[in-house]
Amino acid sequence: MFVQSYCHERNAHVNAGAKSKRQGRPIVFVVDDDVSIREALSGLVRSVGLQVETFSSAAEFLRQKPPTEPSCLVLDVSLPGLSGIELQRELTAAHRLIPIIFITGHGDIPMTVQAMKAGAVEFLTKPFRDQELLDSIEQALERDREALARRAESTGLHARYETLTPREREVMALVVRGMLNKQAAAALGTSEITIKTHRGRVMCKMHAESLADLVRMAERL
Repeated sequence: MFVQSYCHERNAHVNAGAKSKRQGRPIVFVVDDDVSIREALSGLVRSVGLQVETFSSAAEFLRQKPPTEPSCLVLDVSLPGLSGIELQRELTAAHRLIPIIFITGHGDIPMTVQAMKAGAVEFLTKPFRDQELLDSIEQALERDREALARRAESTGLHARYETLTPREREVMALVVRGMLNKQAAAALGTSEITIKTHRGRVMCKMHAESLADLVRMAERL
């Protein structure tokens, strides 16, 4: 009864905190050294209700802090200094995982293949239709939303695991291996009722609705 009450109060607090967080509006970054193209793309992106920030070089973009909201990068291949392809490599090396849409006036097949293999969403050759770019942006933002959700889930999962005591982690390890309370008690040299209490706390702290749910969490951990 105590475990159920504790779990209910704790989860209510966590859920209230989660509801208070609001995800920001998606943002599109545009990197192109041609001011007329930056302005045209900026106007196009804003016309569909999205935030946009423009940069004239890869170095200028790299000075920006990584966004916390869903985002994507519309990136010219040919840039002064660091090229678009080189910027893609820099971002990958720094683990800044932002979906990229390449635009270029003189793309070739090897360059396209290289960019796509490295994770680019699309490779558009100028001149392209506005709708082609908007469709690619929508796809890129959806990809980033999903990636952010996965990262948030993973972060939350590890944070919940950190709240477990050393004994609760031991109990969790035995439970997800399929041990019954009696078997876990024998393995740890304690009573079955103690294991049952620890198990209840583990389920509560990990927000696991079932044993199968807890097993899946252990696999992800």
